[in-house]
Amino acid sequence: MYFHDTHFHLDLMKDPEAVVQQIERNKCYTIAVTNSPSVFFYSKRLSLGTKYTRAALGFHPELVAERYQELPKYLDLLSQTRYIGEIGLDNHQKSAADFHKQLFVFKKIIAACRASGDKIITIHSRKAEKDVLQIIGANFPGKIILHWYSGPSNLIDNALSNGYYFSVNMRMLNSKNGRNIIQKLPLDRILLESDAPFTLSRNQRYHSILFQEMVAELATLKDFAKDEMFYYLNKNFKKLIEAPK
Repeated sequence: MYFHDTHFHLDLMKDPEAVVQQIERNKCYTIAVTNSPSVFFYSKRLSLGTKYTRAALGFHPELVAERYQELPKYLDLLSQTRYIGEIGLDNHQKSAADFHKQLFVFKKIIAACRASGDKIITIHSRKAEKDVLQIIGANFPGKIILHWYSGPSNLIDNALSNGYYFSVNMRMLNSKNGRNIIQKLPLDRILLESDAPFTLSRNQRYHSILFQEMVAELATLKDFAKDEMFYYLNKNFKKLIEAPK
């Protein structure tokens, strides 16, 4: 049984090199997101020569205001990976000036990804879900994953009609709002994520048991057998990463 993790902060884990070895032993296909272009090289170095770990090029919206000058560097690095994230918008308690910078950077990155084609992008959208959907739009030539979506339920159909995926984690499965959102998602658009280390309790380790528990919770919530739920999740991930024909 092979699991996947579409949103994971390798560089923020304790002993990242040991974590990569664990990922490889567990055969868990993992997208290691980053929060700024300067961190990308570190995660890429850790993932070199691995089968199951891929480094993603990110520019977290909450860091855009202070690292605005890194945008040209980010755009220069775009050709080095198919995996993009964590990028997006965050309008939770942000000033108008900071959010304006986020919009500028996000639009530039999405335009560059659109021109490149075939990028797999994991998106942060807290309190800015409508803006995110409008900027990406329909017919995007790549794969979009809405990471830990917590926004209005009336936007979910819009995202689904555009072909987007939703990645879910244990925090979502343990919250009323998260469970309500997951209930609205068709099986063929659900992916797994850990968002570790942020979702881990103090004494909790990043381990394949976490994904076993997620699959079991999802199966119960969606009223499917555990093996059947795993089949759909695995099928979704394979479709996510398959090269365009």
